[in-house]
Amino acid sequence: MNARRPLLILFIALFTSCNKPGPDLILTNGKIWTAEGESIFVEALAIKGKEIVQSGSSSDIQNLAGSNTRTIDLQGRLVIPGFNDAHIHFLGGSQELAEVDLTGAMSGQAIVKAAADFASQNTGKNWITGRGWQYIWFASGLPTNEDMAGMISDRPVFIKAYDGHSAWANKKALELAGVNGKSKPQGFGEVVLDSKGNPTGALLEGAQSLVSVIIPKLAPEEKLNALRAGLKLAASLGITSMQNASGSVEELSLFQELQRNGELSVRYSAALSVDEETDSKEIDAYRNARKEMQASPSFIKADAIKFMLDGVIESHTAAMLQNYDDVKAKGDFALPLEAYKKLVTQLDKEGFRLYTHAIGDLAVREALNAYEAAQNANGPAPRRNRIEHIETISPEDIPRFAKLGVMASMEPIHADPGTMGVWGKAIGKERMPYSFAWASLLKAKALLVFSSDWPACIDVNPIRGIHVAVNRRTPEGIPEGGWIPNQRISIAQALLAYTRAGAYASFEESSKGQIKPGMVADVVVLSNDLFTINPMEIAGTKVVMTIFDGKVIYEK
Repeated sequence: MNARRPLLILFIALFTSCNKPGPDLILTNGKIWTAEGESIFVEALAIKGKEIVQSGSSSDIQNLAGSNTRTIDLQGRLVIPGFNDAHIHFLGGSQELAEVDLTGAMSGQAIVKAAADFASQNTGKNWITGRGWQYIWFASGLPTNEDMAGMISDRPVFIKAYDGHSAWANKKALELAGVNGKSKPQGFGEVVLDSKGNPTGALLEGAQSLVSVIIPKLAPEEKLNALRAGLKLAASLGITSMQNASGSVEELSLFQELQRNGELSVRYSAALSVDEETDSKEIDAYRNARKEMQASPSFIKADAIKFMLDGVIESHTAAMLQNYDDVKAKGDFALPLEAYKKLVTQLDKEGFRLYTHAIGDLAVREALNAYEAAQNANGPAPRRNRIEHIETISPEDIPRFAKLGVMASMEPIHADPGTMGVWGKAIGKERMPYSFAWASLLKAKALLVFSSDWPACIDVNPIRGIHVAVNRRTPEGIPEGGWIPNQRISIAQALLAYTRAGAYASFEESSKGQIKPGMVADVVVLSNDLFTINPMEIAGTKVVMTIFDGKVIYEK
């Protein structure tokens, strides 16, 4: 009996080693940027379940491997935390994946051809809808019936500008909606007229709803299918978290359905829309949604509110301190200022995180004023309030972000120099130095948070946004010295704004946004080392692998 004991011990040892528990996934031989600082890297990391359990040298991490561990040799590639798109309209963007894409069209006639091609391939669609035209393509900054001569006329056409703040509708769409030279939108917006008082087809801001309201809405299952397509795109771009910048309880329910089905492959935070017409019943629904999401931990949060304070520069609807350079107008507020301030104070008191769309320098100032008034009225509290876009700002207001703890939530892709023609003409030289002032805000200790604003952008890809943030040039290198080059920022600063800062913005900095033990395993492998390549090669970088919640959801 005793003679057999050594054999028994050996057998147990061999059995134990063959079934040694270990991490589910190990990444080795990489350059892993942890986001704990601007220049902190490790070689390897280990993932168990949904969590990063250890990081360090390749040899130390490889020693943790068990019999069922999958090991991936990174071959020196760069790894970063999953991208957090902190301002996105994901349902809208997902739906538009099945519409006319005009981002490659460069003129009215190119739009006409794209619409005609789409119509011929989609004979069953009663409406032709899409997005992507840019203001710089048109002499007046807006499309007209003359620019769109030859547009299909047997079906209604409704196509939005790339930023979503303007649209063009053909005559059939206008007729179906009953829009004429006397039509006025309720509230903020304009039906643009020609010299004879007839609609040009261009609709600004809220005037878009005069036509869009009659476009047939997608059924819930169609919306779910659109979201599924959008999630597939997000995974291919390394987006593992997103913060929706508008929406409703109904829209939120679609994400809950995907969560229940095990199909949701992003961490989703919803900001629900509020304006002067939002009644107490809707606010109660928002409170209930927040409470429901807090009670049942999932990938979904619903603790934020979104306000729309002004419009955009290109259509002169952003609220400015001084007249635009090309017209005698200062823009206006989309939401009456007193109503906005009252709502800010009320909802801040209830602990909601607040987003305010403010593009013009006057709107930015008034948003800061409203947040400051709310803090004074409600006293100290944990806040993560933000101002969205901030395309132009008075130098006097830059230090106020850090002083008030207000985050600067911005989209570098909006500063792509290829879109700046009409924008720059409206802003003028005097205000130009503080356009998309990322470097100035960082220097003043503001927290910078990056996003795409998809589909209100020319590209949802975070890599394209990083390229613009670092270079202030188009991928083709225009302009040679960079557009307002003193506002360029470093690779590390841009990555922090796309990862760790986004997690902080939604009170999730203790669980995501960095690569270290205890954080969720949301990581991205890139084809190029962004820290060492020529900055003009950034735009060509691809996502090689996306890991979400410990699982590989995309592999190129």
